Amino acid sequence: MGFTMAEILLSLTIIGVVAAITLPSLTGNINERTWNTQRKALYARFSQAIALMPALNGYGTLTEGNDSSSAVDTAAETFVTEGLSKVLKINNICDSEHLADCGIPETITTATGVNNLTRDNIKTLKDYNRIFGSISWGNQSFNFGTNVKAAAFETANGESILLYYNPSCTGDTENVQLQHRICANFVYDLNGNKGPNTFGKDIGIIAAFYPSDPVVVAPFPVVRASTVNETQVSLEYAQKTCRNDFDNARVPNREELMAMSANAPLFGRENTTVGFHSATIANATKNWHVHFGTGQVYTSGKGAAAVWCIHR
Repeated sequence: MGFTMAEILLSLTIIGVVAAITLPSLTGNINERTWNTQRKALYARFSQAIALMPALNGYGTLTEGNDSSSAVDTAAETFVTEGLSKVLKINNICDSEHLADCGIPETITTATGVNNLTRDNIKTLKDYNRIFGSISWGNQSFNFGTNVKAAAFETANGESILLYYNPSCTGDTENVQLQHRICANFVYDLNGNKGPNTFGKDIGIIAAFYPSDPVVVAPFPVVRASTVNETQVSLEYAQKTCRNDFDNARVPNREELMAMSANAPLFGRENTTVGFHSATIANATKNWHVHFGTGQVYTSGKGAAAVWCIHR
């Protein structure tokens, strides 16, 4: 028995409605899997490349002429041209005034959608994160000197990379600020100017610490809306919370937590001014903590501190 025209049209209408409902979800799932695969591959390439570099510090000049307050003009670009490009395939390099030419989007949506970053307002390290300016910790004051200009480049695989570079990074692992330890901070966009240009989707971070025997990390934090007055919990409770409440996430290690602090504005959490637990143990009673307001890296008891989980 055949179908009437009305029945056929009704069936097509139903199919169209179902497709309209399910297609965005299916497309989103495909995109998520694609980004996850690309993210892991990019991290692997960067880790291998940076391990081949003899050192991560000392590239470029620190000042213009004799003016110690001048912005760094060549350090980031020189790091790419004279260092990273020797061990990683790079197609294009851009200075801080031409970031768009390397595919850096005009606006980056933060993880929480709060205080989105605009390309014109993140051209230097201090513009990107205020902790790289002058800060105070206890009775000490720290001024991190020149306002290092950003650079950008495109990889042979089509990723756009925004680079913040510290030519004076050290290997000191005592109780000092992360600002001394971080050598290179990469904000990557897996598909250039194409959307959604949002952290946690096509946007992410890779950070390299210490000039020799570098540690390279790419933490992927769980998105949380709260930015101030974090709940203080024990390390044991923090580890349990990450496992149980955030789909088997975990507490970040020390370098991952430092990278998260250095990139806090990208997560929409620049107002966070407390210390966070890391999973890196110092001794039987203490673990390493990072203060997001100052960048201080210190050991403290495994008792009360804030926690911010990352995806496995």
